[in-house]
Amino acid sequence: MSANDDIRGGACHLSGVNRFAQKLAQHQLTLRHTCTEVLQVNVGKLCNLTCGHCHVNAGPKRKEIMERSTIDRIVDWLALTDIPTIDLTGGAPEMIPDFRYFIDRVKALSPSRHVIDRCNLTILLEPGYDGLAEFLAEREVEIIASMPCYSAKNVNAQRGHGVFDASIEALYRLNLLEYGSDLPLHLVYNPVGAFLPPPQAELEADYKRELREHFGIVFNKLYTIANLPIARFASYLQHNNKLEEYMQLLIENFNPATSEGLMCHNTISVGWRGEVYDCDFNQQLGMQWQNGRLLFLWDVDPEKVENREIMTGNHCFGCTAGAGSSCGGAIL
Repeated sequence: MSANDDIRGGACHLSGVNRFAQKLAQHQLTLRHTCTEVLQVNVGKLCNLTCGHCHVNAGPKRKEIMERSTIDRIVDWLALTDIPTIDLTGGAPEMIPDFRYFIDRVKALSPSRHVIDRCNLTILLEPGYDGLAEFLAEREVEIIASMPCYSAKNVNAQRGHGVFDASIEALYRLNLLEYGSDLPLHLVYNPVGAFLPPPQAELEADYKRELREHFGIVFNKLYTIANLPIARFASYLQHNNKLEEYMQLLIENFNPATSEGLMCHNTISVGWRGEVYDCDFNQQLGMQWQNGRLLFLWDVDPEKVENREIMTGNHCFGCTAGAGSSCGGAIL
């Protein structure tokens, strides 16, 4: 099986040769769900940007958005658990009509429930989203914001013309609301090409220096996340005849020490219809917990999730290469 087959869709991961599973077996490793600490909810694929590295294929014309009835069922299920963190992602999660409603329902369960908003920054400036930054600050929502470089050229190349300036303006607004000091503001770096992220600590120091000196911007942490060879990034690799090369890079840099820190151990991923997966990448590939029909979160017994075997595919090499990659940045 070629790397081209590996990333085309979920069916290949389920029916083809799973080289990642073979690699785990060689190292006598297994991946199983432990205690759920994060409920990551992908509320839809609608986004105001069309980024070249997007594994969701999100964009302004996408119609998939979570309905209020689904939000209610998710929050009702959450209320039966002590899961401390709810991680909202998309698309641009803020674009669904009931984004603020979702956060308020979670916070009504308990003020100690921690909410994360995975924000592209530019949405904070869009017409119709007035007061959004203030809303997030008032609810003490953690913001994890995509910022693939401190260089305007690199950011605009990956995310579109003018995105860098808009991102800087949004960061100014967040800093004025005490984000980056009293409130958590973290940035995310994605490589702009077919290579692995550099060391996270070193790059974080560069980001903090450049953004502070040139723009007066402050933030808390930088997360480096590898691009997985699926969806839009896979199309980019294919178009540039780099897919096989990139897959080989990931495989050659497999690091068994990253396996214990993978986010799939403690995270349940929920799709915009309420279906469950092991991670957001599996979700985009349609790698469901069960074959044949969707399994919805509200049909899952939260006490029976622990120790289930995690579904893997060849794309998982992207999370285990080098220092590893997760929604919280490098693993090692």
